Amino acid sequence: MPTVAPPPSTPPEVVADVVVVGAGACGLTAALAAADRGVEVIVLERDASPSGSTAMSSGFVPAPATRFQRAIGVTDDGPERLTADIIAKSHGTSDARLARLAASTIGEAVEWLADAASCDWQVLDGFLYPGHSRHRMHAVGEKTGAALMTRLLAAAEAADATLVTEATAETLHREDDGRITAVTVTRPGGVTETIGCRALVLASSGYGGNRAMVERHIPEIAAGPYYGHAGNTGHAVSWGEALGAELDHLSGYQGHGSLAHPHGILISWALVMRGGVQLNADGLRFSDESAGYSEQATKVLAQPSAVAWTVFDEERHAFAMEGFADYREAVAAGAVRRGEDVDALAAATGLPMEALAGTLAEVERLASRGGTDEFGRSFAGLAPLAPPYRAVKVTGALFHTQGGLVIADEGRVRRASGGSFPNLYAGGGAACGVSGPSVDGYLSGNGLLTAIAFGYLSGRNAAALARR
Repeated sequence: MPTVAPPPSTPPEVVADVVVVGAGACGLTAALAAADRGVEVIVLERDASPSGSTAMSSGFVPAPATRFQRAIGVTDDGPERLTADIIAKSHGTSDARLARLAASTIGEAVEWLADAASCDWQVLDGFLYPGHSRHRMHAVGEKTGAALMTRLLAAAEAADATLVTEATAETLHREDDGRITAVTVTRPGGVTETIGCRALVLASSGYGGNRAMVERHIPEIAAGPYYGHAGNTGHAVSWGEALGAELDHLSGYQGHGSLAHPHGILISWALVMRGGVQLNADGLRFSDESAGYSEQATKVLAQPSAVAWTVFDEERHAFAMEGFADYREAVAAGAVRRGEDVDALAAATGLPMEALAGTLAEVERLASRGGTDEFGRSFAGLAPLAPPYRAVKVTGALFHTQGGLVIADEGRVRRASGGSFPNLYAGGGAACGVSGPSVDGYLSGNGLLTAIAFGYLSGRNAAALARR
């Protein structure tokens, strides 16, 4: 149970310059950035083996004006363009200051991680993710969040950052002026330990794993499955409320409309952006799939039995097989059905043949003419679907929340009454993100954008504070 208490009566035996709560992408980036400044860092992780939401994600990070973009010929991107894309996706509801802060920090952070953590970034240029006006999505070679985590963990170990696992941070100890002096953690067997700090970074993610908070703040997704880390229990939000911190956009979150059902494997949205469509159990399309995978979650959940079929063809299947490990896992699990023609696809999926045939014929017509459908989706530049066909049964899911502690430009947590806490920093899902207050504001990659950008920012500045 997260609590806030006065300083411990007995000074902690262990004191670090910077303590980081959480060992996901945000926490490890913060730890690396702090260690790079020459301070002692301790990272507290509740799990026996760090993974978090990062390991469950695709591991894609949007960043502008990087050397990796320039290597593939993208020379006209920059923080201003990314900021504009973020704000456009949220229909102007994002915190513009935070959007600019993330967009102006992430490029430097990504390039620094390439050198400090051996992140062999590639820019994905096979298609544009929803809402992005340039090819700027960076991924490590394996194109998985788990592979990104492997690199970050190895780099943290090499940097001599101390990682303490099976240590659940429960109590923050504060002085009267709001300075955090120590953290009490619970270890296996109920043993507690208090660790002192000169600066504290909260990287404990959001509240997707806290059922009561989900029902309170985002009831429209509460009935859907949660495809995030169980440890995302909202500790940062609870501490923020107890401390009197500024919190915002708690109703914002990332959903996803293509989680293989019942397999629970993420199906890349690349299939949709390259011309795939989603059909409900009646064999009919029901939305503009290209608007974004986040808002598609609630649209899928609103269909009969809360499921849909993502339908594509052999060419798109081959593309996904080559590029996405999650998709290969779905194929191996039997989630991807195949039909030589419309009749066979109807038999493989159970979709009504007449409706399925009519829908696919209309999609082919739209793609052949580059037309726009009744939902507003343009098929311009997309090759028509052609047999043999492929299909995956999917549902909508909650991936992670986007609201949280509002940070100042240097990464310190702001007080609701004004000003900032002296030595408390936050990033990633623990902090207020840049997606605004609703599901449709999520621009692809916003989660790792703020995890790495704000983690980098907080780690550097926490270290500078500790050295002072």
